Amino acid sequence: MKPVSPLHFYFDFISPYGYFASLRINELAGRFDRVVEWHPMLLGVSVMKVMGLKPLLDTPLKGPYTSNDVRRYARLHGIKLTRPPGAAPMNPLTCGRVFAWAKQHHPELAVDLARVMLRAYWEEDADFSDPQSLAQLPFPIAASQGTAGRTTIDIASGSDIDWVQAAQSLEAAQLLRAEVDASLKAGVFGSPTVIVDGELFWGIDKFEQIEHWLETGGW
Repeated sequence: MKPVSPLHFYFDFISPYGYFASLRINELAGRFDRVVEWHPMLLGVSVMKVMGLKPLLDTPLKGPYTSNDVRRYARLHGIKLTRPPGAAPMNPLTCGRVFAWAKQHHPELAVDLARVMLRAYWEEDADFSDPQSLAQLPFPIAASQGTAGRTTIDIASGSDIDWVQAAQSLEAAQLLRAEVDASLKAGVFGSPTVIVDGELFWGIDKFEQIEHWLETGGW
């Protein structure tokens, strides 16, 4: 039997659609006996530097539509969204760096760490621009299984890790840079992006296509 490849999930912590996708991707993959590899990417690099475009929410006409669409999606799926979609974003480097570091040193905690930071940012309006903010980890955040596929989060086993020092390390910066470079090489430009069997799917609206691909083996 041909071994199945993992799903590669790329997201930026400041992307609301990336957050929405993070609530669904593992459950979706699990239904087809696939695993997911999570990868941080930076919209500030792919969109602004590489493509030379404005941030989505700063784009005339499309920005207001997107803000409304984010709220509409959250209402449809019962997702708490305290942070206004149009608010100035935090600097995502701290989250990206500490997540990349966790993937390298504590892979068993990395995804839960990302989920905690994403949920705190979008549901509690936390700001992780300053690495010192990570001193509060682990957050006492938990959610029961719901329409968005959320599950209880528990990273208590990582409470003895110095997340602040990790985020400020040169190694963390280098690991994130490597992740971002790899994402660009793979053709990733937006959040969320999922690569399935070498096929790139961009956007939360492509999850239906991803599911169909997994069901049928592709087309």
